[in-house]
Amino acid sequence: MEFPSTLFFCNTIVAIPVILHRFDDTVIGRLKTALPDQKENVTHMFGLIPKEEKFFIMFQEMGEIIIEGAKRLKSMLDDYSDPVASQKAIKDIEHRGDMKTHEIIKKLNSSFITPFDREDIYSLASALDDILDLIDASAQRFVMYNVEATTSESRELAFLILQGAETINRALHIMGGKLEPIAEHCVQVNALENEADRVCREAISRLFDEEKDPIQLIKWKEIYETLEKATDKCEDAANILESVVVKNA
Repeated sequence: MEFPSTLFFCNTIVAIPVILHRFDDTVIGRLKTALPDQKENVTHMFGLIPKEEKFFIMFQEMGEIIIEGAKRLKSMLDDYSDPVASQKAIKDIEHRGDMKTHEIIKKLNSSFITPFDREDIYSLASALDDILDLIDASAQRFVMYNVEATTSESRELAFLILQGAETINRALHIMGGKLEPIAEHCVQVNALENEADRVCREAISRLFDEEKDPIQLIKWKEIYETLEKATDKCEDAANILESVVVKNA
């Protein structure tokens, strides 16, 4: 069966733009693979449609906001002199992250052609926002529970959160170029999450062995688990990035 002409598809674009609203680089790549003798026609046709490359910039900006929040959390636990002020600063950073997430989703809703799957863009934006939410939730618990001093385990978990955020940010800055190196960063995030799991398990185990006050035990168990969940969210974002690499390989 002969592949329809470029003119036919251009007429189709005018007639049914809603369908083409769903097209992205992945779909175009599959068309080229399925119709190798018509690659030039496909390239020419979709080359007429502008793609929104600003997503890469917005994701990188979100990555920087996450790092700012993670650094503030680590600083808060390392120098526990004014946790209330630190928590308020982290809340302000979290609000900026929310605004950036809304900006990404708004751009997604108004974009004709996206640089990769629309579902992946939405999932990645949500996963990055979740990291900031857990950083904020961790800081809140120190203030809410009137914690007088931090522990070595909580400081170590905050350090692992920062490392995870920095690794995710490095992966985000690769997007728009060669995607293969992203996989290496995803492996690093997974290793950091495994280390956070270990720290959290050992901290809770020691808590049950040594803490005699049940109220303190409940407080610290929740704090450790909330800190560890932040590293889980870093891994969730890494998994989405890894999926983007596989789909666009």
